[in-house]
Amino acid sequence: MMRSMYAAVSGLRNHQTRMDVIGNNIANVNTIGFKKSRVTFRDAFSQILRGASRPEGGQGGTNPMQVGLGMVLGSIDTIHTKGNTQTTGNMTDLAIDGAGYFILNSGSGSPVYTRAGAFRFDGEGNFVNPDGLKVQGWYLDEQGNRLAGPGGTVDPTADPTDLALIPALTKSPPKPTSSVKLSGNLDAGTAAGESFTRSFTVYDKLGNPYSVSVRFTPTTNANEWTWEIPNPASTTTPFVSGTLTFGADGTFSSVSVDASNGDKWSGTVNQSGSSVTLTFSPDGTIDNPPYSQDDCPQTFDFSGITQYADPRGESLINVTQDGYTKGDLEEITVDAGGVVSGSYSNGVSRPLLKVALATFTNPGGLISKGGSLFAVSNNSGAPEVSEPGSGQAGAIAPSSLEMSNVDLSEEFTDMIVTQRGFQANSRVITVSDEMLQELVNLKR
Repeated sequence: MMRSMYAAVSGLRNHQTRMDVIGNNIANVNTIGFKKSRVTFRDAFSQILRGASRPEGGQGGTNPMQVGLGMVLGSIDTIHTKGNTQTTGNMTDLAIDGAGYFILNSGSGSPVYTRAGAFRFDGEGNFVNPDGLKVQGWYLDEQGNRLAGPGGTVDPTADPTDLALIPALTKSPPKPTSSVKLSGNLDAGTAAGESFTRSFTVYDKLGNPYSVSVRFTPTTNANEWTWEIPNPASTTTPFVSGTLTFGADGTFSSVSVDASNGDKWSGTVNQSGSSVTLTFSPDGTIDNPPYSQDDCPQTFDFSGITQYADPRGESLINVTQDGYTKGDLEEITVDAGGVVSGSYSNGVSRPLLKVALATFTNPGGLISKGGSLFAVSNNSGAPEVSEPGSGQAGAIAPSSLEMSNVDLSEEFTDMIVTQRGFQANSRVITVSDEMLQELVNLKR
């Protein structure tokens, strides 16, 4: 009689634990990055009333006689399936489309891991979660190569570090013009002596802009034009000039530097014959290599110019150059590879940071720390750090958050089953009590 009561007590106690887990799941149905838990039961030790006997002496064997002593918790498992992805419109909100966890610096020396990617930049530029824990990853150079810390050298094997928009990343330093590419068409019908001028801007080492004009004039020789950078202070002597020749089919043939007065500009023809190297000096003094601090060597590439007859009788030259002035960081974007890129006021865009992800052999072995954070345990396996989209790690979904993986319909069903289990066990106690009462009443 007492066995049944205590077995039922174990059922009450463990069904209550299951209800506690279900209640926690439902409470976190809208918690970003939350991973639900489940409870499993197993039967407790059974008391043997009679052991089993083997068949012998012409008689068959008998099975053991056992009475169970109730049930115990088998496990409380954290289910790490992916939750639904919800778009937020906030670029620094990140979700993981696949396996992996963001790595956060807990401040205690041991990192913690999360699927909740509600990140932002704080007042000092640190990339943090709502609790101020710093997101870890890598700093990148302008080509997207991994660096050994902020301002470090290229190191493809660098360990993740705390990410922040350090002052060096909030500014884009100026870049002097080193390459000027001219392309388009000079009208073959232009009369000798008539000029076409194309103006554009180049930059010195401090980012100062300078307006430059290149004037093209056909000569009396077939398929030959002169080009020159005019000197506004002189109508007869340009800064630098040369000759541009075309083949009989109108395609580019060669370019030369014919004259250079050494005032602000000087030039030589490159070995390829398709471009010239012009040295621009803002202070008006050209030095021989190595150039002085303000001299800016610039390669002018003329190979993209043709000489065809234009039905409108017009010449059109496009110019692209690689210089720019200084810029301030205006916008942050994140791509599927976890690369945080910056757009600057000078039109430059470059990669800045890359978020790191960690994967585990047994995610179910992670220890929940609250706040949708997890820590390594003895049975989770060591974290495998990788870039998003590589190895086992999933890609990044920017402007999105991963919602809780709690399924309310499943939780309500489990709640009903748990309630019925609790009620059934309470009835066992009630009936056992009535049976004990009848036993006590025998003495009356």
